[in-house]
Amino acid sequence: MSGTIVVGVDGSPQSERALTWAVDEATVHGDDLLLVHAWAYPGILTISYGGPTVPVFTRDDIEKLSHDLLERAADQARRRAPGLVVTTRLEQGHPGAALVEAARGARMLVVGSRGLGGFKGLLLGSVSTSCVHHATCPIVIIPPG
Repeated sequence: MSGTIVVGVDGSPQSERALTWAVDEATVHGDDLLLVHAWAYPGILTISYGGPTVPVFTRDDIEKLSHDLLERAADQARRRAPGLVVTTRLEQGHPGAALVEAARGARMLVVGSRGLGGFKGLLLGSVSTSCVHHATCPIVIIPPG
């Protein structure tokens, strides 16, 4: 049964592993890929000069960097599997919510987990947890390492 595999991408090594797994899965089953990246402003990178915290990047900068990250991931998928249909979706907001929404009607959702938490490697991160609790399709979580 072919369909769409949704993959969360954020440029991390775990995300790259999830993308590789999803490309291989899509190739075997004749699926298309939808790569999703979510961004937020203000970004994490800020500078404080003893007064208000000042963002290092503008909103447009962060959106452009996010777009470029997403396109690099799409290029990586296309190089790994020429002929694979790869589309992208850039969302502003929380990654978990963006992935859950994008995965409505998908064959599966694939995310990498950083394994952050008190027992690193054993617990899911916030995005993975959000997807597990709210996604309406099967989920594959690629563990760290």
